[in-house]
Amino acid sequence: MTAAALTPPDTTSPAAMSEMYRRMFRIRRFEERAARLYADGQIPGFLHLSIGQEASAVGACWPLDDRDVVTSTHRGHGHCIAKGLDVEGMFAELMGRETGTCRGRGGSMHIADPRRGIFGANGIVGAGLPIAVGAGTAAQLRHTGGVVVAFFGDGAVAQGVFHEAVNLAAVWNLPVVFWCENNGYSEFSPAADQHRASLRERAIGYGVEFQAVDGNDVLAVAELQNAIVARVRGGAGPILVEASTYRWHGHYEGDPESYRDATELEEWKQRDPLLVLGATMRAHGLADQLTAIEAQIEAEIADAIEKATAAPYPAPETVADYVTSPRPELPEPPVPETGAWKVMHAVTNALTKELEDDPAVFLAGIDVGKGGNVFALTRGLAQRFPDRVRDTPISESAIMGTAVGAAMAGFKPVVELMYFDFIGVCLDQLMNQAAKMRFMTGGAVSVPLVVRTQFAAGKSSGSQHSQSLEALLAHIPGLTVVMPSTVADTYGLLRAAIQDPNPVVFIENRLLYGMKGPQPPVDHIVPLGKAIVRRPGTDVTVVSYSKPIHDCLAVAERLGAEGLSVEVIDLRTISPLDFDTVLASLRKTNRLVVVHQAVGEFGIGAEIAARAVREGFWHLDAPVIRVTAGTSPAPYTPVLEQLWLPDQQRIEAAIRESYEMRS
Repeated sequence: MTAAALTPPDTTSPAAMSEMYRRMFRIRRFEERAARLYADGQIPGFLHLSIGQEASAVGACWPLDDRDVVTSTHRGHGHCIAKGLDVEGMFAELMGRETGTCRGRGGSMHIADPRRGIFGANGIVGAGLPIAVGAGTAAQLRHTGGVVVAFFGDGAVAQGVFHEAVNLAAVWNLPVVFWCENNGYSEFSPAADQHRASLRERAIGYGVEFQAVDGNDVLAVAELQNAIVARVRGGAGPILVEASTYRWHGHYEGDPESYRDATELEEWKQRDPLLVLGATMRAHGLADQLTAIEAQIEAEIADAIEKATAAPYPAPETVADYVTSPRPELPEPPVPETGAWKVMHAVTNALTKELEDDPAVFLAGIDVGKGGNVFALTRGLAQRFPDRVRDTPISESAIMGTAVGAAMAGFKPVVELMYFDFIGVCLDQLMNQAAKMRFMTGGAVSVPLVVRTQFAAGKSSGSQHSQSLEALLAHIPGLTVVMPSTVADTYGLLRAAIQDPNPVVFIENRLLYGMKGPQPPVDHIVPLGKAIVRRPGTDVTVVSYSKPIHDCLAVAERLGAEGLSVEVIDLRTISPLDFDTVLASLRKTNRLVVVHQAVGEFGIGAEIAARAVREGFWHLDAPVIRVTAGTSPAPYTPVLEQLWLPDQQRIEAAIRESYEMRS
């Protein structure tokens, strides 16, 4: 039965009050039994309970239906149950069983079911807020009246993503209800010690409406939320709500709770949401209903625990399942030989083609709309595709989170990170959200997003605008990392990335934007995860990618005139790494040189060298040599920057050194 079918049309009828009590009692018993199972060792990991906060969850979800989405917190069981998640699957998930909601891959802190509009509990405080903005963007683009409720605790207000998410939602007038459950404590610290401005005051600063409600009175919560959701569906824009409530248990199970006294807890227990609604129902002659509901839920919970306990654990051979969505097998297209494009034209035309072909694609980023991108790569697209090419504030975490939420909602966002160096500002949304979401949901969702960014060194851009940081991202399972070097590959790989069902970081070198090359046909598309041999050879294998590939080719051409045959491989996709192509070349040449513009230590070259020694040891007639940037930040002054960068002289010296070594 759908959430819409379960929800009565009002908040005051006997049927409505009975259903609210049923949902709250279900949450209460679920969490009480979860606490016992945890104490008995049947639930591993962390467990954060929301006992005492049931009215907030049930009331906030009361008017929601299948169009709508919720994002949650590490204290998310109540939100999931209130949105319609079944308790048998949830118990199995907490126990780490294969029949769990997320096949045992998420656990309590990451429980989710995107198919039901439950975009997940989240182990990172505040991280669900920008994801909610993405889901709200998807709802706005669909024009079906969908609403997003973003649950967060009072502690999350101190996070930068709170500011970024609320501000972006306000700027875009998104259908998002930001629902703060103020339970008085940010982990161990009283809320009064965490903030000097109230949420009401903050809402004024964002230009959004604020509402407050007694979070322990489910009738008051549901009545308020009914009105709010109706208005948000009609285009009212984001609204910020503060529900005052209290958690009975500690921050986590096992918390010694030395930060509060028993008197405070007992006072709040007199305002137990179940007691409050129960008293109202008794006054309406519904005491028998209460007894019947409690008996039904007791049996439901007992049955769910019995089935979950009997369920199997995931099979060992599935340990690496659901890391990525299966990508289509694409043939390698012919290399174009005619026409003339610049790399910048390849970027613009690839974006245009995908916007034309797929209404699920949209672009967002800083100055990508009216400004047309700092390098003019998106100029004119906002006029051609209004609402689908969107300017954002300078809020990198909100931009990335918007991509995650929109992708989970079925869109294909392409968002821009203006400089690769800024990846640290928003790494959580890529590392802990985009990359892990499919795995943590047991394959229940794909995250088809693209992050376009650019880097370069050699033009005195300084230490914060010159970094080649691909090794950071390649180390994160679930992310695909692409670094093209030619006009045709830029066009074909970018189109493949946008069509791919996985999160892809597409890294361009800005010093290549003006480089010319043959123009690919409009249907040109290049497979991800496949390297290409740019120049065949028999004596030494050189592996590189992005701009340095052109230096490698120039050196190989010169050495070829001397009779030294150099094979040059362009990785194109950094992760997943196509080592098969490298190994096939190594079997032929018996020598390997790796060249990249990133710092050498712990980098891509180190990974290739390690695999060459492990998988190609018997083919090596010389040590693997790496030619990389120096072990320092990028210098500003040209004199030092040129010494820091790998150049043709160093590449040639490495190739000669490798070739001249005799086994």
